[in-house]
Amino acid sequence: MPIYWQQELETMPRSGLATFQLERLRETLRRAAGSPFYGAVLARRGISPEDIRSLSDLDKLPMTTKEDLREHFPYGLLSAPLDTVIRLHCSSGTTGNPTVIFHNRHDLDSWANLVARSLFAAGARPGDVFQNICGYGLFTGGLGFQYGAERLGALTIPAGAGNSRRQIQLMTNFGTTVIHAIPSYLARLHETFRELKVDISRDTRLRILVIGAEPHTEGQRRRIQDLYGVKAFNSYGLSEMNGPGVAFECECQNGLHLWEDAYIAEIVDPETLQPVPEGVVGELVMTTLDRQAMPIIRYRTRDLTRFVPGDCPCGRSHRRIDRITGRTDDMFIIKGCNVFPMQVEKILMGFPEIGNDYLIVLETVKGVDEMLIKVEISPHFFTGEMEPLENLRRRIQEEIRDEVLVTPEVRLVEPGALPKSEGKAVRVQDLRHRQGE
Repeated sequence: MPIYWQQELETMPRSGLATFQLERLRETLRRAAGSPFYGAVLARRGISPEDIRSLSDLDKLPMTTKEDLREHFPYGLLSAPLDTVIRLHCSSGTTGNPTVIFHNRHDLDSWANLVARSLFAAGARPGDVFQNICGYGLFTGGLGFQYGAERLGALTIPAGAGNSRRQIQLMTNFGTTVIHAIPSYLARLHETFRELKVDISRDTRLRILVIGAEPHTEGQRRRIQDLYGVKAFNSYGLSEMNGPGVAFECECQNGLHLWEDAYIAEIVDPETLQPVPEGVVGELVMTTLDRQAMPIIRYRTRDLTRFVPGDCPCGRSHRRIDRITGRTDDMFIIKGCNVFPMQVEKILMGFPEIGNDYLIVLETVKGVDEMLIKVEISPHFFTGEMEPLENLRRRIQEEIRDEVLVTPEVRLVEPGALPKSEGKAVRVQDLRHRQGE
C-alpha cells in the first residue's frame, strides 16, 4: 500500500509547486473577474491575470474579508452561471447576513479528494469504518467528511452530533475504526463509555480519532489520546475555503500539511497586514486555487497560526501550519491586557485534577471589569467536598495570572455543573455589555 494518496502532487518539489500555484492563481483570477464583486475590485485596481508574474506579486491583489462576503450576499461573489451550481453552504447569520459559499460539481469533487487525501495522510485506508459525529446540513463538517471518507473508500456512518449512547452502539455494532468529532464532545463521550462500562480497547476497533472545528491546545489533544488510547489527528478547515480538508496532520503529528495545490497560504501581522517571518505567529490569509463557482482571493481567516519550519519526515513537500492558537476576534481585553482563551486552556490542561470543561465569564463589578473562570473538577479527583481543593484553586489562579497578567477569580465546580453544547464548546461568556445596558 503506498503511503501517499496522490504521490506526484504531495511530494512535488517546491519549485515545481510554485509554478503549479502560479498557473492556477492566474486561472483563479480569470474566473473571479466574472463575479460582480471581484470584477469591480480588479477593474478598479487595473489588475489582470497577466500582471501576476510570480507568487511575490500576490500582494498586488486585494484582501477579502468576511464583511465583504456579507455585504455582497447572496450572489455577489458567484463567478459561474447559477444553473451550474449544485450546492451551497453558509453560516448561521445570527448577527447579520450569513456568509454563503457556492460549489459546482468540479468544486465538490475537488473538495472530496482533498478530504480523502487528508484522511489517508493520517493513516485511514479503504476498508476503514468511518463514523462522522458532527452536524450535517449547512455545516461543512458533515457532508465534507462524508464525501471525503466515501472517496477514500471507507464504509461511512453519518451518525450526526450528540446521542452518545447511540454513538457507542454504532461503534460496537459496526466496528468503527475512525471517528471524526469536535474535541470537547469526545471528552463527554468518554464519560458515557464509562457509564456503560464499555472498554474502548476491548469492545471497539477504534484506531484513529480526527478532531477539529474548534481551537484546542496540545494538552487537550493529549488528554483525548490518553482517554481513548489511540492517536488524535488535528484537522483544519473553514467554510470559506470549502470546509475540512484545508490542512491536516500526517502520521508524524508535527504540524498540519496545508494542501498547496489547492490553496495559497500567507501569514501576516494582523495589524500591518505585512508578512511575518517563518515560525512567527500571525493571521492566516488564504486564496483558493481549485474552486470554480466561487473563488476567493486573499481571504483574512482571522485564525492565528505559524508556518512550521523545516521538512516533514513523511516526505510531503507541502508546507505545514501549526495548530490554531486562537482567532484575532476571539481575543478580549481585560484591565488593559490582551487575553486569548487558548492561554487559559493551556494552563488548565496542565492540572490532572481538572476536567475538560471550563467557562470564562467577563462581567463588570462596581464599574470594574473582572474575569471569572469556572472550572469543572475531574470525576477521578472529586470526592464530594470542595473545601480541600482551595490549594488547587490558588495554584490555578497564580499560573493564569502569570500567563495573562490579570488575576482572575477561579471557581471550582462539580463534574457536569457547566452547561454542555452538542456543537462547538462555548468558552467565553461576555456579560459586560449586557450589564451596561
